[in-house]
Amino acid sequence: MKYLLLAYTPAAAWDAATAGTPSEEALAAFATYQRLERELLASGELVTTEGLGHPTVSTTVHRDGGRVVATDGPFAELKEVLASFAVIDVAGKERAVEIAARIVEALGEPIEVRPIMGEDFAA
Repeated sequence: MKYLLLAYTPAAAWDAATAGTPSEEALAAFATYQRLERELLASGELVTTEGLGHPTVSTTVHRDGGRVVATDGPFAELKEVLASFAVIDVAGKERAVEIAARIVEALGEPIEVRPIMGEDFAA
């Protein structure tokens, strides 16, 4: 079963001006995450993982009346923003939650665990 792990971070804590220069604490947390990443790759459970660019450089495409428009930045003011994601392929929800808990321990940010609907999807 595949799951999408969505990692969120407080919007106020993600400063675009300093996003390219992480703190020592952030570097240590990321090193812990990289060890977990290597473990999950070795077990075959990690499909992919990526960090996302700062929300201020995003574009939102949406309907405005009868037309579709693109606007700079996120669509809504948010308290938390999506910072990264991972796709895992595991035996079931229990294992997905176990992996998410380890990421939360490493990075300190909440993780949303969402099943990916596919051929092997079972409600």
